[in-house]
Amino acid sequence: MSAEASVGSHAADSAQSAVSQPACHNTDEHRNQGLLGSKYVKLNVGGSLHYTTVQTLSKEDSLLRSICNGGTDATIDSEGWVVLDRCGRHFGLVLNFLRDGSVPLPEDHRELDEVLKEAQYYRVQGLVQHCLSAMQKQKDVFESVCRIPMITSAKEEQRMIATCRKPVVKLQNNRGNNKYSYTSNSDDNLLKNIELFDKLVLRFNGRVLFVKDVLGDEICCWSFYGEGRKIAEVCCTSIVYATEKKQTKVEFPEARIFEETLNILIYENGRGSGPGSLHLLDSRGSGSSLGAGQSEEEGAVGGDRRVRRIHVRRHIMHDERGHGQQTVYKD
Repeated sequence: MSAEASVGSHAADSAQSAVSQPACHNTDEHRNQGLLGSKYVKLNVGGSLHYTTVQTLSKEDSLLRSICNGGTDATIDSEGWVVLDRCGRHFGLVLNFLRDGSVPLPEDHRELDEVLKEAQYYRVQGLVQHCLSAMQKQKDVFESVCRIPMITSAKEEQRMIATCRKPVVKLQNNRGNNKYSYTSNSDDNLLKNIELFDKLVLRFNGRVLFVKDVLGDEICCWSFYGEGRKIAEVCCTSIVYATEKKQTKVEFPEARIFEETLNILIYENGRGSGPGSLHLLDSRGSGSSLGAGQSEEEGAVGGDRRVRRIHVRRHIMHDERGHGQQTVYKD
């Protein structure tokens, strides 16, 4: 009796070990095929938890479908969560696209680029094409609209000019920064400078970056930049002297402003870095002379690189004098 019991017990242990041994021996196979019989899936994507179905994940021929059918290894933790080592910020958007076939995309270009990278990683081709189409629409809209940045700080201005690949034209206008009263034509000339700025923006949109500065010290001053450095400057304000009082005068040197705008176009697409660029800028010759009442200064800035500063000559026009006052010129 005891011998038979011993044999029976040994046979039961052998059968139990035979059942349990394949499960221990084929742990990798179990990990690969763990989602085949499941209807729901728990996903842990970089700490972001998502609960969905195998049917949703299998809608497109993607990395997620490959994980579900066992074609791609997936790590499953002790609580049954499929762990994906990716940022989970935009994974909800990927899931919604698989559920609905379409999804609203972020308008910010940087976030849209992040969504595109996630869609490419998970190989969701429908979402990839959706992102690329949205990017192309943003590009078309951006190119058809004139955008004028406003300077908010000196650091922002320096960073913007240093990183911009296009020539830059900056108009600094601050009418409130005057110490004396304005002459009779100053307000009109200030408006003319602003109108010229707007016309230049429309004409050279996409080729030149135009920026405005309403926080600076100058009442009206144009600055021209190429390859991250200042090329020229046209100051449109001066102080006029009469026998009784000083006044602030704003000029409108339209021809000179337009000329300097054309000059910086040689810096478009890096063309101003050639050996003949400085010669081209300075070879205006006698055919391009300064207008009446203008003076030009050239300051050395590192070797042969100079900044042209054009200032309106300080004077007073006859029609701006009071009756019986003597005109006083000061250069």
